[in-house]
Amino acid sequence: MDLFSIGEMVIDFIPGEQEHSYIRMAGGAPANVAIAVARNGLKAGFCGKVGNDIFGKFLTETLAENNVAVLCKNPAEDAMTTMAFVTLEDGERSFSFARKPGADTCLSIPDICENDIMNSRMIHAGSFSLSREPVAEVTRHVMKMAYENKKIVSFDVNYRGLAWDDNKEYAAVKIFEVLPYVDLLKVSEDEIDLVGGTDHLFELMTEYQITAIVVTSGQEGARCYWNSKILFSPAYRGEVVDTTGAGDAFWGGFLSEILRHMPPGPIDWTEDILLQAMKVGNIAGGLCVQKKGAISALPTRAEIEAKLEL
Repeated sequence: MDLFSIGEMVIDFIPGEQEHSYIRMAGGAPANVAIAVARNGLKAGFCGKVGNDIFGKFLTETLAENNVAVLCKNPAEDAMTTMAFVTLEDGERSFSFARKPGADTCLSIPDICENDIMNSRMIHAGSFSLSREPVAEVTRHVMKMAYENKKIVSFDVNYRGLAWDDNKEYAAVKIFEVLPYVDLLKVSEDEIDLVGGTDHLFELMTEYQITAIVVTSGQEGARCYWNSKILFSPAYRGEVVDTTGAGDAFWGGFLSEILRHMPPGPIDWTEDILLQAMKVGNIAGGLCVQKKGAISALPTRAEIEAKLEL
């Protein structure tokens, strides 16, 4: 695998074309990032204990349709799937999260295919997976194993209050527990306080030996903290229809570009590579918000390259 992504499963309900109709869309940053990387022409795998309920089956089918391997030693006969509901309020999207019984206890360390981790070039995880044990234990285990075996480790800080019982302090503690294993950190502007705030990012990188921190700012673009520099890449401008999945599209595009420049062994990080990765990510995110829906909106490599040529 080029990318092995691990995380808790989330199902997203989005409004359909007809009034009161809803479309099931797979969600959750790790699954979306795996699909985004696959749509960029790279080999991606996702590890999560997907249940046999309608939500889990939909997620499995969606991953398969996008050539993402679902990697887990043990079948998920009785696993339940975490889900999210999206409703409309005055024309705006409104999120509410609900947890099915057993959703937080369905993935354990024996489920992990460690060979898949060892044979991957990059490992990705999201902070959402740290909100409940034992999924949090599995996430920490995979990140630590990847770090010790000199894999590139990607981590996405993505705070959802209800997932953490509205406890930001607890979320920050859990995020800091895994920072020693992280090479590439993504955080949105409105969640940056979870890692100490903007003024302390270079100190954070030094303390935890993080190679680069990418801060996304939506319509403002993205900036990358790297090697005592701040690199900026403007947003790809486009009419915003639906921002669902835009952050995952950005990070999938960014990681795909990094993977294309990864030789065997340590990567030779350069300013040009990081700027190009941010540009690809911005285009991917911009294309995503021009469409409706999380999975269907994730762009392909051909769509991104068409914009790169402009």
